[in-house]
Order: sequence, then structure tokens, then C-alpha cells
Amino acid sequence: MTWEADKPYDELPALPPSADLETKAVLKATIAARASLAALDQASKRIPNPTVLINSIPLLEAQASSEIENIVTTADELFKFAQEDSGNASPAVKETLRYRTALFAGYESAKSRPLSVTTAVQICSMIKQRDMNVRKRPGTYIGNPVTKRAIYTPPSGEETIRDKLSNWEQFIHSSLGLDPLVVMAAAHYQFEAIHPFEDGNGRTGRILNVLLLINAGLLESPILYLSRYIIENKTTYYDLLLRVTTDGDWERWLLFILEGLRVTAEATVQKIDAIYDLQNSTQNAIRAVTKSNNADLLAVLFEQPYCRISNVMARCNVSRPTATAWLNGLVAANALMDVRVGRERLFINTAFFELLTRAENISARP
Repeated sequence: MTWEADKPYDELPALPPSADLETKAVLKATIAARASLAALDQASKRIPNPTVLINSIPLLEAQASSEIENIVTTADELFKFAQEDSGNASPAVKETLRYRTALFAGYESAKSRPLSVTTAVQICSMIKQRDMNVRKRPGTYIGNPVTKRAIYTPPSGEETIRDKLSNWEQFIHSSLGLDPLVVMAAAHYQFEAIHPFEDGNGRTGRILNVLLLINAGLLESPILYLSRYIIENKTTYYDLLLRVTTDGDWERWLLFILEGLRVTAEATVQKIDAIYDLQNSTQNAIRAVTKSNNADLLAVLFEQPYCRISNVMARCNVSRPTATAWLNGLVAANALMDVRVGRERLFINTAFFELLTRAENISARP
């Protein structure tokens, strides 16, 4: 059957494809990506408190992954609502925070059970905050945002979609001897091509990418910030997805994803190194103010860029006057900045916030 953009691609080939996935160029790129991921995993162990990374980097990933779907928020909004009731947050902030919740839930689930179609359903349901199951209604297609004409029409019919998802699940757990990074990239194309849900497919697929790396033992925690690379190269990303469909061009797609893994891992290592250095300088300021190393106070200041007097009181088990004196001392030392939010004072680790949100150049190679 010849593929046509405006007709359901019910003949989407099963995985693995007939094409050779591990060409010489792909294997070379896989080695480079693996080395960068290993360096990232080692760098993450330099931070004594892993919560620092687990709290912040997945939130930035959530922001970027949501932005791909035109759900735009600011990092400032996200961090403000990340540690409190998000009832007053905008709908975009709430949806982005649900992405992070779904990522964490998938991460916890993957520790005890294999990834599956059920995992994907649960993740998508959390993102959309309603039960999401395999599409049953016809008419789903991916269209040109200007002309509205179909660019790609995924398979239709619940039975067809479930058969293709079953093959996707078998592929990610098969023992074909393929490198896990190649498996992840191929499985990502297939999941997006199946497009099993009415909404939330892209974000669900990007969470599954991270979980596949964790399942393969290439990362210990969900700290890979791949969605920013996709945003930087959004046109190429969608073009290469389509070229696999139209031309069977697996090599260029795999090289693109492997390059994304490499440059993203290297950028994250640089961010982690900068966090480590900033923690050391902040520790010196804390020592001058509190007359001790005070690891608990350091943790409060880096587990989120924002903190309140009550956070310090609870974490450090000190009185309000003591917590206030410490935070005022750090403001005086230019280690923090304070702002009024209603009746409360919010203390901002501005250097940490700027470090987290600083943009890196992670464009794909031409």
C-alpha cells in the first residue's frame, strides 16, 4: 500500500524495520552519545543532594516539552507554583506541572515493572488529567498549521492501533542485539507514528524516551533535558519523522536523535558543574552567616530557587527569628534576593535560577 498523507496509515510497518538500523554512521554516533550519557550520570553523583537535580531539571524538561505543543509558560511561574498549591496558577502552568508529575510517576513505576502500553496510557492520562485510552473515533490527522491540510494521518481503528502498540511494546523489550539508544530512537518514531491517543502523544512519547534510558541502565534519574533540543530543531525533528514514513530514511532520523542525546547530555553536565561551583560559594556565605556549614540550609536554597522563612524553620528546626536572621544575612551578602508576595517574603536564589534557565546552544549539526 502506498502511503498517502490524507489516508490512515494502517499499513505502518512493524518494528524492527527491514532497513539496517545500525549503519556504520549510526554506530559511531551511538558511541559518542553513550560516552556523553555516562559523563552525565557521573556528574549527577557529584551533587551531594540528588533532590537538587531531580526537582529542577525535570521541571525545565516539562516546560520545554509543553512548549513544543504550544503550551507556553515561564520558568519563573513554574518554580513559584512547583512547591505549593497550584490552584491560582494559569491553565498552562497547571498542565506543565502535570507533565512533571507524570514523569515522576513513570519513573517510580519503571523501578518495579517493565515499560508497557499501560505505562503510556497512565502517563497520558496524568498529563491530560482525564482517562486517556486508545483512539476509537476516526478523523485524527496531523495538519499543516496554516493550510490545515493533512501532513500525516495515523492508523485508525482501535484493533489496528492496539496491534501496533503491542508490536511497539515487544520491540522495546526484544533481544535483537540493538543498542538501547537505537531502540529508543526507533521506538520514539513508531510511537509518534501510531499516535495512539487523541491528545498528549508528543509529551507521552518524550517521557517514554527518558524512561527507556533509565530502564536500560544508562541514567539513574530523569535528568536528561532532551525537549529543549527538539525545540531548537523543531522543523528538522518533524521533517525527519516524516521522512522515515515517506522514504524509509531511518539513518538520518537515528543520527538526529543520537546527536540530540549527545549535545543535551554535555549541556547538562556543564549545568551540573556550574551548580556544584555555586553550591560551594553559597556554602561559604552560609558559613559566614550561621557560623556553621549548615547542610540543611544549603539544601533548602537549592532544592528550589525560591524559599520562605517557614521552609527554613521546618527543614533546619529553628525558630522564626533565627530563620529570618539567616535569610536576611544571606540577602545582605548578595547570596539571595527577597521580594514581597502578598504578606509573605519570598527569598530567591537568583544565581541558581539564572543558571537553571540559561539557554545553551544545542542546535543539530547541519
